[in-house]
Amino acid sequence: MSLQYIGEITDPIHKIIKYTLVEREIIDTSIFQRLRRIRQLAGAHLVYPGALHSRFEHSIGSMFLAGLAGQTLLEKGYLADSDVIQLLRLSALLHDIGHGPFSHLFEEILKETTSFSHEKLGERIILETAIADILTSNGYDPKMISSLSFGKHKTIFLNEIISGGLSVDLMDYLPRDSYFSGTEYGKIDYHRIINSLEVTSSSKLGINKSALYSYESMLISRYQMFKSVYFHKTVRSGEVMLLNAMKYLNKSLNLTDLASLDHFFSLHDENVLELLCNVNNLVLNPQENAYVNLARAYRNRDLLKCIYEYFSLSKQRRGGIRVNKKDSSDREYQETDLEQIFEKRVTKLKSIVEKYHKVGEQVFLDISRAPSIPLAPKKEEVSSIMVVDRKDEYEKSFVQIPLIHVISGYLDMIRVYTQKENRKFFEQIINEQIRDF
Repeated sequence: MSLQYIGEITDPIHKIIKYTLVEREIIDTSIFQRLRRIRQLAGAHLVYPGALHSRFEHSIGSMFLAGLAGQTLLEKGYLADSDVIQLLRLSALLHDIGHGPFSHLFEEILKETTSFSHEKLGERIILETAIADILTSNGYDPKMISSLSFGKHKTIFLNEIISGGLSVDLMDYLPRDSYFSGTEYGKIDYHRIINSLEVTSSSKLGINKSALYSYESMLISRYQMFKSVYFHKTVRSGEVMLLNAMKYLNKSLNLTDLASLDHFFSLHDENVLELLCNVNNLVLNPQENAYVNLARAYRNRDLLKCIYEYFSLSKQRRGGIRVNKKDSSDREYQETDLEQIFEKRVTKLKSIVEKYHKVGEQVFLDISRAPSIPLAPKKEEVSSIMVVDRKDEYEKSFVQIPLIHVISGYLDMIRVYTQKENRKFFEQIINEQIRDF
């Protein structure tokens, strides 16, 4: 039985997005509507004024693309029936339901103070709230939807449709973020990629050989978006301000008190920024007051200045040397040297920043790290793509795809930020102590 659509939404990226009854019931809940008040790119609008889009639009767009992916796999005989398409659409719709204010910035605070992540919160929301009631009343198992949303389903390729290097999440946020930021980097041929989707004999998601160029282009687009938008030094300046304001005022404001989901649902970008800027009826120490002023400076776009920057593309995770045995010994030594240089700089800069923090100076170390190739649903690293060509299937290593091989690894950035009046003072200190690295 095909899906029964009851209405449609006009979207600037995908044009017309149709929805079913169960999807409308979920979208209409206050829990899902809250995503309208959580920006997709946190503080990026301070640099790219149009980047005000929210997790709400992204979630609906991901739902749409999940439907396209499901339809492709159904037509090719990989799915038993169209009911699985509805499962995929619901899972994509809910994959970001657990995000807090300022998205990944709030998650960094969560990791410091709780055992929660946006995935764990998402699981609670799907299983414990009105969302579960809606799913159940429409004949869907909340546990099944939750497992698909967060990469825990027993069928590997279904997980990979929701998250990973061929995911609808990636194929929605790249063109959406590019469109609203006004940049050109995120334009991808997602229709070509989705139409080429295949499933291997080992139940992994792959693509037809003919779409390799489109896949290559998508990963390069992601790399460029990270460098030019997500990790833009001024974007990160604003985010460093928000992150530290939330971190140092969290205890007074109880931002991460998640004993009740109702408290979590009350938090969104503007609400939390207002709390940070207007801490009333609380006795704060001088350091906490300084972070209230930092939040106010963020609100007025009086941003910190970047006084030091170091960029590295590493083939391994930081914090441990893991070298591909196929690499030459020269490459092995090179990677080890890069790791040591990076860690020496981090150690030295931490000592400088901590020294001045103790006397109340606002100077911040920002270490930004991200895999240049999306991780698999269970957060494993990816170094190949499954390719299906007629009746043949094989694993194509990124070493065999030169442009992807060049950018594969981890984008590692170190930056130091401080207030503009202290810029020359800290620039001199850092230049004197880092010049030998």
